[in-house]
Amino acid sequence: MSADSRIEAITARIVERSKPHREPYLDRLRAAASQGVHRSVLSCGNLAHGFAACSPGEKTALAGDHVPNLGIITSYNDMLSAHQPFETYPALIRQAAREAGGVAQVAGGVPAMCDGVTQGQPGMELSLFSRDLIAMAAGVGLSHNMFDAVVYLGVCDKIVPGLTIAALTFGHLPAVFVPAGPMTSGLPNDEKARVRQLFAEGKVGRDELLEAESKSYHGPGTCTFYGTANSNQMLMEIMGFHLPGASFVNPGTPLRDALTKEAAKRALAITAQGNEFTPAGEMIDERSIVNGVVGLHATGGSTNHTMHLIAMARAAGIILTWKDISDLSDIVPLLARVYPNGLADVNHFHAAGGMGFLIKELLKAGYLHDDVRTVYGQGLHAYTIEPRLSDGGTVRREPAPVVSHDPKVLASVEHPFQHTGGLKMLSGNLGSAVIKISAVKPERHVIEAPAKVFHDQAELNAAFKAGQLEGDFVAVVRFQGPKANGMPELHKLTTVLGILQDRGQQVALLTDGRMSGASGKVPAAIHVTPEAADGGPIARIREGDIIRVDAINGTFDVLVDAAEFAARTPVSADLAGNEFGMGRELFAAFRAIAGPADHGASVLFA
Repeated sequence: MSADSRIEAITARIVERSKPHREPYLDRLRAAASQGVHRSVLSCGNLAHGFAACSPGEKTALAGDHVPNLGIITSYNDMLSAHQPFETYPALIRQAAREAGGVAQVAGGVPAMCDGVTQGQPGMELSLFSRDLIAMAAGVGLSHNMFDAVVYLGVCDKIVPGLTIAALTFGHLPAVFVPAGPMTSGLPNDEKARVRQLFAEGKVGRDELLEAESKSYHGPGTCTFYGTANSNQMLMEIMGFHLPGASFVNPGTPLRDALTKEAAKRALAITAQGNEFTPAGEMIDERSIVNGVVGLHATGGSTNHTMHLIAMARAAGIILTWKDISDLSDIVPLLARVYPNGLADVNHFHAAGGMGFLIKELLKAGYLHDDVRTVYGQGLHAYTIEPRLSDGGTVRREPAPVVSHDPKVLASVEHPFQHTGGLKMLSGNLGSAVIKISAVKPERHVIEAPAKVFHDQAELNAAFKAGQLEGDFVAVVRFQGPKANGMPELHKLTTVLGILQDRGQQVALLTDGRMSGASGKVPAAIHVTPEAADGGPIARIREGDIIRVDAINGTFDVLVDAAEFAARTPVSADLAGNEFGMGRELFAAFRAIAGPADHGASVLFA
């Protein structure tokens, strides 16, 4: 089935806009691919170093150019739940490679930090920049020029976008992404949020809060709410980097191991030495990127991807804009209700029909391009399945269910939760911004109230504790953009503003910082660009100015005389406190050259 004409039109304009960048990118990719197996260009000394630690049989195999070598880029560490399962993956991948007649080597590791650990802490100011650092670290591993294909082991917030940028930078090589899956369901996310709110109000102590948090985040795997980590997994599947059905199978299960082995064998099957050569940079095109944006809207995914997708696309010479994302949001219906957009977690989403059902519904209505290449072959229709474990321990696939197993979690296109996507772009006299509306009640989609201005989240939390946040207001938290302090997430504000909203106050947040996929019930205009540190209009807001955030019409404005507002001198802030500690001094150069949020907030494509 062909895509809806509106989807086709947006895709066509991305293609046209991208030509000056995409065509030279493809020329470079094809030139690199035409050189053949890259170990052939290595000297004997180069090659000896490259396989010195291999077994005798592997050395013999790699000495020639006839056995494919699979590179592994891993984000393993054993502190973070999402990445701890990757400890055993290299052994599984090596075994699968041997069975397929190939060799596998760990090419390198990349850092993997957790926004959950660093929320509200100085280390959060490294988080966004870690994406580009991950791409660079993966590039170092692959620069040894030893590999015919690559498997990327990554799950969480900045890791997968960084790995994707690397995969597309090395786009002459096939790339398969291998997830670890979500942890099993623990304390329901709404109960965790309730305890957090009670703690903020002083009604329970730290012991009760830690118990609730520990019951929620309790084992290996990703967090079970639908934040950036699980949005990443959705994206990798709907864009064709995962094998069908791979995204949301729990760690430590036979099916998870079978999918990992299958991924390794598939990566070896699509090298230039076979008949299905699938270089990542050729595979991912403008249609794949549009499919990713459609999936993001249909699931109410992470606002972080309004930056990450732009940077990921740019690595392949594709120019995606916030207008493209916004226009797709006006077309694509919301089909999933996963916390914070509902009460279910990602395990419930998977049980309701998961990615297979979602893709089937979106294809049925023409919201996706079916005529794309994937690591599994040609056509996205092959992803309308559910994975199962065969009696022989391999993966078998069954058709996705005809109807959702839980329509409260996963809806059909005929009966969506809302007729537009979960994300909305805003524009007005304050610049451009993003708002996630899938978790915000319709009666709060428009907020008009006076500004209360803060220069960091600690100031706002202190004002709350002092009882100073009375009446309706829009909290303006500025100097939180990429150039100011690395654009941290500001989730410490979610609980406080949620309490005030529950008390009957009309509240909203306006910030040049981030809130990500966990953006909840409080309307939040985020990623405001130009940022305050660049002298953007947000730096001219004064205490008491009336601000209107309108997610229905996609606008946000300060309601003051235009000439008077333009004449104001932008305020400045003392940012010295953000320059040192927890490694922040190492990222001074990143802060200096970071691009704006609507261009991906990148140091690579600024």
